[in-house]
Amino acid sequence: MGMTTNQHKKQNAFAPLIVDVAVPLGSYYLFKGAFGMSTFAALAWSSVVPAGRTMWSAVRERAVNGLAGLILVVNVVGLALSFVSGDPRLMLAKDSGVSSTVGIGILVSVALGRPMMTAGLKPFLVKSDAVREAAWARLESGAAAASADFRRRERAFSLVWGAVLLAECVVRIVGAYTVPVDTMVWLGSVVMVAAIGLGIVVGGALGAGPMEAMVSAEARNGQPVEAGSEVLEVALAR
Repeated sequence: MGMTTNQHKKQNAFAPLIVDVAVPLGSYYLFKGAFGMSTFAALAWSSVVPAGRTMWSAVRERAVNGLAGLILVVNVVGLALSFVSGDPRLMLAKDSGVSSTVGIGILVSVALGRPMMTAGLKPFLVKSDAVREAAWARLESGAAAASADFRRRERAFSLVWGAVLLAECVVRIVGAYTVPVDTMVWLGSVVMVAAIGLGIVVGGALGAGPMEAMVSAEARNGQPVEAGSEVLEVALAR
């Protein structure tokens, strides 16, 4: 039963990636190759599914979190501008606009003291465990000795993702106007996946890994733990 639940969670985790990457990419070549549409028309129609999915999620959940809201706005505005201009390269550059807007939003949230990526990271570290939830609360509230380090790592995690997304934006914009459109359609997805991988690796090393070690230590002890080298040693050992 537990294995089945975990499998379902993994499948659900990959669903947005399939809808946002595989469907637009496959439909682009289908519309252009099988139906003979122009490059612009194929790009426009292939953007309908991910845009619709984002809007449906917002309606279904009756709330839009920071990331979802940014992505929705950029998708709608970018699609409208692309239809007006009729430029397929602008359609490709529009995708990088999502990354840049989200990246900037994340960096701004760090500057405001409310790192945006924390909402997505916390469930993975707390793991629906009441003890770990309480440990997280103590670390984030300042009640634990490791709180200052914990919050630094929390900010670092969001900073990494903000910087990675902005870098991805630059690469994809340059590619949109220098690489052939047909090539950039699939290359843009490769760049995005590579950026996500980089964010996971670097964000895990600088933020998520040490934070998980602190939460685990705080949960075991049930009291404040020492910040510093011992926590980092535990993180590296993991």
